[in-house]
Amino acid sequence: MSTLTDTTRAHFHRVFGGAASNVTHAPGRVNLIGDHTDYNEGFVLPMAIDLGVTVAFSPRNDGRVRVYAAAFDAVHEFGIETLAPVPQAHWPTYVEAVVWSLRQSAVAVRGLDLAIDGDLPIGAGLSSSAALEIAVARAVCATAGIAWDPMAMARAAQRAEVEYVGVPCGIMDQLTAAEGRIGQALLVDCRSLDRHVVPLPPDAAVVVIDSGLARTLASSAYRDRRRECDLAVDTIRTIAPGVRALRDVDAQLLADAAPRLDAAVARRARHVVEENTRPAALAHAFASADLATAGQLMNESHRSLRDLYEVSCPELDAVVDAVRQHPACYGARMTGAGFGGCVVALVDAHEAPIVVRGLPQRAWIVASGDQRA
Repeated sequence: MSTLTDTTRAHFHRVFGGAASNVTHAPGRVNLIGDHTDYNEGFVLPMAIDLGVTVAFSPRNDGRVRVYAAAFDAVHEFGIETLAPVPQAHWPTYVEAVVWSLRQSAVAVRGLDLAIDGDLPIGAGLSSSAALEIAVARAVCATAGIAWDPMAMARAAQRAEVEYVGVPCGIMDQLTAAEGRIGQALLVDCRSLDRHVVPLPPDAAVVVIDSGLARTLASSAYRDRRRECDLAVDTIRTIAPGVRALRDVDAQLLADAAPRLDAAVARRARHVVEENTRPAALAHAFASADLATAGQLMNESHRSLRDLYEVSCPELDAVVDAVRQHPACYGARMTGAGFGGCVVALVDAHEAPIVVRGLPQRAWIVASGDQRA
């Protein structure tokens, strides 16, 4: 963190010709289990990781925002008063979106100079966009004199991505970036937004492995899966009118509705219904330090994402199979939207460095139960 802070401050000084007044940071996240359940109003178990996005900033007095992104070595400038939603997922759009969303929330946004850097890989499924949104939101709130409210800011960042960028995401990523802590997962009810801290067991570590494949199909496929889930709900409502989302469906109700469902839609619904039970089960396994059961749940989740939700790919499957071969690995699964990105593995904390060194792919120990922050 200190090195990243210094580097980001140096970028600010070089680009804007003066010292930044302050620095903010937001972590990326890895979802331990519960993928594609968030937008079905279900349960998720994400964890903040020790990779993230840092923003150096200073206020301006002219109602304009200038932002430099080190990852692209580019500067973008815009006026606060003229912002309007533009559905495109380019890095400046996320910054504009946060400023726009906070103004919609009646925050008195001031002009800003921002320099952005980070050690979180872009497009790897570790939520670099949410980390960027929350780090920028922290800078905006600091210059506006607004006290930090994690839930309010997570909602504002989610609205920024949904309404301005045009990505129909749930709130999991933004909420984890806004209030998550390294080494502690959050069991989140995506309907009520109740959440409970779930510490990682002392003998466990979380390893993230980059498959090396960018999530090139994730955006369109994500929309397709959301549409299929909506179709499932619409059909199930014909026999159970009280159903609001797949979160309200259990295995028996799904079986009753199966003859009415298209085969692909039935597979998607089955994944969500079964996956929705796993976050609480994994939290219970962590509380009991039952790492064997925890690993089994992660393995089951990957099979479901691969075979029922069909969002895995050969590259992700190969990484999952490879890391599971190590005797120190309890379980592994793809994480995130799918079609590329990263794999998350639960491993023995003492053997984690050996696991990472033995993998041909880029990998990180992102949390360890015996070094909780």
